[in-house]
Amino acid sequence: MIPSDLQARGYSPGLTNPDLAPTTPAQRTWGAFSIFNVWTSDVHSLWGYYLAASLFLLCGSFLNFILAIGIGSLAIYVLMTMVGLAGVRTGVPFPVLARASFGVWGANFPALVRAIVACFWYGAQTAAASGAIVALLTRSPDLLAFHKNVHLLGHSALEVICYVVVWALQLLIIQRGMETVRRFQDWAGPGVWLAMLVLAIGLVVKAGSFSFDSRIPTDVLLEKTKDAGVPGTPGSFGSLAAVAAVWITYFAALYLNFCDFTRYAKDEAAVKKGNLWGLPVNLLLFSLVAGVTTLAAFKVYGEVLIHPDQISAKFDSWVLAAIAALTFAIATLGINVVANFVSPAFDISNVFPKHISFKQGGYIAALIALVLYPFAPWEGSAASFVGAIGSTMGPLFGVIMVDYYLIARGRIDVDALYRENGRYRFQGGWNVKALVAAGIGIVFSTLLPNFTDLLPTWWGLYGWFFGVAIGGACYWGLRMLPEVDPELTRQA
Repeated sequence: MIPSDLQARGYSPGLTNPDLAPTTPAQRTWGAFSIFNVWTSDVHSLWGYYLAASLFLLCGSFLNFILAIGIGSLAIYVLMTMVGLAGVRTGVPFPVLARASFGVWGANFPALVRAIVACFWYGAQTAAASGAIVALLTRSPDLLAFHKNVHLLGHSALEVICYVVVWALQLLIIQRGMETVRRFQDWAGPGVWLAMLVLAIGLVVKAGSFSFDSRIPTDVLLEKTKDAGVPGTPGSFGSLAAVAAVWITYFAALYLNFCDFTRYAKDEAAVKKGNLWGLPVNLLLFSLVAGVTTLAAFKVYGEVLIHPDQISAKFDSWVLAAIAALTFAIATLGINVVANFVSPAFDISNVFPKHISFKQGGYIAALIALVLYPFAPWEGSAASFVGAIGSTMGPLFGVIMVDYYLIARGRIDVDALYRENGRYRFQGGWNVKALVAAGIGIVFSTLLPNFTDLLPTWWGLYGWFFGVAIGGACYWGLRMLPEVDPELTRQA
C-alpha cells in the first residue's frame, strides 16, 4: 500500500512506493558539502586512482595530463549540473525522471540498463577494495603461501574470502537508508584524500627530489600502454583526446542517476557549488596527486605501479601498509555505496514498486555482483572496460536530456510521473520514439564497435559520445515528426 497522501494525489500503486515518491522539504537536507562528497566518494577510490594513473601514462608529461584531464573535468561539470538540476527541481529519482521520456512503463528499460551497469561496477569496485586487503595480508609468509596454493572459483581462496567479506560489509552501510549514506560519504571521501597525500609525500621524500618536468622513459610508456586500445603514442594528440574521452566516459553511469542524490539537495545553489568544488577542482587535484605518486614510485622502485595496493605492498612498515590498504578499501566502499548501490536500488524498485523497496533492490544488485565475481569481467585494460561499459548509457542520456531541455523546456508534471493514465502514458505506457532512438544509438555506441569490425578501431573510445549524439538526434527528429493519431498527440 502506498501512503494515503500519495493516494490522494492520484498516484498509481504500480508506479509508487515511499522510496520512489518525490522528496519532501524535510528530506532536502543535503548542502553543498554533501554534494561535494558525492564526488569525493565517487572519484577517491582504487579504481579512480587506477584509471587516473593509467591515463597519466598515455599523456607523456604532466602538462599534457593536466590539459586533457582539465578539459574532461570541465565537460563533466557541465553535464552533471544539467542532470543534477533536473533532480533538485523535480525531487524524483532517475527511473521516475526517465518516465517523462520513455513512458511510465518504458522507463524500466533505461532503469534496468543502468542497474546492470551498476552491478558490473559494484563487482569491479568490490574486487579493487578486496585486492587492497589481499595485498596487505600477503605480507605474512603463511598467508602468502595460502594465497598461492589454494584456489576457488578461478581465484585464490584468500581473494574469494576477502571479496565476500568486503561485499558483506557494504550491505551494513545502507541498512539505515540514504541519510546514513550521506554521513558515510561525508567522512570516507576526505579520509582517502589524507591517505593519498601521505602516500604521495612519502614517496617524494623517499625519492629525494621531484620535478614536474620529470618523465617516465618513452620505451617504458610504450610497453605499459600497448594494450590500452588508444591510438597514437603517449603524448600525441590522439592519445590526449582519448584520455579526455575516457575520463568523461568514466562518469557515464552517474550522468544518468546523479538526480538520485540531488533530489535531496536544499536548492540549486547547493548543487552548483558542490559540483564546482567536487568536479573540476577536486578531479584535477586528485589526478595531479595520482600523477605525482606514479612518477615518484617509478623513481623509487624503478617500476610503473598504477595500483595503490602495489605501492603500499612495498612499504617497509606494516603500520603504514595497513593504514594505506584500509583507507583505500574504505574509500572504495564509499563509491560502491554511492554510485553502485543507490542507483540499482531505485532502478530495480522502479520495476516492481509494490513488491521491492529501495533496500531490497540494492540487495538484488549486490547479489548479482557476487555471482559475477568468478567471471571477473572487469579485469583487463582500465580504458577498455570504462569505454565498453559506459558507451551503453550514452544514448539513454541523450534521449533524456533532449527531452527535458529541448522538448519539455525543463517543465515536468511531477504528479503525472506517478499516474498510469497521465500525460506520460504515451503508447500504452511506452514512448516508442524514445525506445527506437535509444536503440539506434546503442547499435552505434556499443554493438557495432564492440562486436563487429565494421567501424574504425578508435570508435569504441568515443562510443559514449556517439551514443549521446545519435540517440539524442534521432529522438529529436522523431519527436518533430507530425503525429497521426490525435489521441497520441493529446497524451504526448
